[in-house]
Amino acid sequence: MEGRGFRVKGILHKVFPAEQKTENFRLREFVLRIDRGTFTNYIAFRLSQDRCSLIDSFEEGEMVQVYFDIYGKEWNGRYFNNLNAWRIERVETFAGNTVDDLPPLSEQTAPDDETADTDDDLPF
Repeated sequence: MEGRGFRVKGILHKVFPAEQKTENFRLREFVLRIDRGTFTNYIAFRLSQDRCSLIDSFEEGEMVQVYFDIYGKEWNGRYFNNLNAWRIERVETFAGNTVDDLPPLSEQTAPDDETADTDDDLPF
């Protein structure tokens, strides 16, 4: 993949509190609402470790752009995907609420994700 990461615009639908999963692992989830024509998608993203606070300055209902990476794992013959957010921006002017069909970001690189290979007790 050229560069690392993807980005999407949408409305911040729900922000969940951070959870301390293990002694050394924190996780926080939020949901973006993305309207595509007559369909509404609710996409869940994860923030981990020190990135859990990235969402603190945003309110539900705000239009945002989320930069993220996709991680997938196999566990007991089942497959799981995670969308790990690493940057969130407020979108001041926003024409519509749709997914940008963008190639991977080449001008930006995601920080090394300390959770990509973390040996936590989660099955995904």
